[in-house]
Amino acid sequence: MAHDARRGWAALPTGERSRHMLAFADRIQAALPEYVAAERAGTGKPVHEAEGEVLTSVDVLRFYAGAVRAALSPAPGHHLPDRESWVRWEPLGVVAAIVPWNYPIVMSAWRLGPALAAGNAVILKPAESTPDSALLLARDAAETLGPGVLTALPGDRTTGRRLVESPVEAVAFTGSIAGGRDVAARAGLRRISLELGGNCPAVVLPGAPAHTYAELTGAATYNAGQSCAAPARVITLRANYAEVVDRLAEAMAQRPAGMAFGPLNNADQIRRFDDILSRTGAGTSTRSGLALDGASRAEGYWAEGRILADLEPDDPAVVTEVFGPCLTVQAADDIDHAIRLANGVDQALAGSVWGAGEGQLLAVARALDAGEVWVNCVLEQCPELPHGGRGASGHGTDLSVLALTEFQRPKTVTVRVV
Repeated sequence: MAHDARRGWAALPTGERSRHMLAFADRIQAALPEYVAAERAGTGKPVHEAEGEVLTSVDVLRFYAGAVRAALSPAPGHHLPDRESWVRWEPLGVVAAIVPWNYPIVMSAWRLGPALAAGNAVILKPAESTPDSALLLARDAAETLGPGVLTALPGDRTTGRRLVESPVEAVAFTGSIAGGRDVAARAGLRRISLELGGNCPAVVLPGAPAHTYAELTGAATYNAGQSCAAPARVITLRANYAEVVDRLAEAMAQRPAGMAFGPLNNADQIRRFDDILSRTGAGTSTRSGLALDGASRAEGYWAEGRILADLEPDDPAVVTEVFGPCLTVQAADDIDHAIRLANGVDQALAGSVWGAGEGQLLAVARALDAGEVWVNCVLEQCPELPHGGRGASGHGTDLSVLALTEFQRPKTVTVRVV
């Protein structure tokens, strides 16, 4: 059905395709309470977070409805003797979009927006535990984009593997490193885009602004820390170390209690979180101050926010993405050492640097091996700005007009004029 639908969808002029996508976005916003309930059903997100994420997804779809009408090609013209040439951007065909459980609708929108705008049909495979919003998206897309342009395919990992091996032209995958490697092996020579997580550093230098600690702990506990681009590893200078640990612990203790930032997603996640923390070094000190308001593990997958200090560089909580409400803190001898520690893990998705002095901050930002770097802020994103990883964090671009090229291919047309 998707292969049949893609031809008519791709044949639409960009303006008409844009209008359909705007109608799709309007339909989602009109059904906001229904989408919020669907997001919460599989994630346990607080109402305000789920509502914000649905509206963020609407904004992403509206952005791409406009972006596809902008010319991205090299300028046509007289590049060869007696010839005129131009470039056509053509859709790939059918895209398999496989998205995770931490941000079901947002991650869907990041993939759907550019893929649909570029003229592709999409088969959306949600995580097994969070199918609800994908089913709503497919329902509303059928009414606004046309039958078969967007298909939801709920299921388990076997379903995802079969989808990758099916006759689709491209695969966009967001998930674990192991999952990304499996997709790459199964996809062969077809186009793939991979976003595989972060374990992101935050370099805190002397003179960091007062809001640093509240923002870092806030970002580390938003969505219970289940954000690929969230800060995970705080790195500071040795002379500054004790103060940074104390201020982070104080800020963490002032965060709202566990139920305010939501639970971990499932039983496997809470077991993984506990296992990583249980294997931290004997000398590790744990600072915790987040009470759970009486919530117990029997009532849900709640976890306290934690600051882990006095770690060894190869500690599991440092080298592994914990993906929970936790920050590790490491001491560096100098700025060069801090940068080496920041770049010392396989993943390279995002990072942040905090301090005073524009020149020094920008120099550290340049040195961080990451696809996105924030200076004196963190986790601030919008559809206009690209997001993508390096190294074990994958490759490809989400967001911005650059993401359109992930789902299109150029065709050069040259005409003899004499």
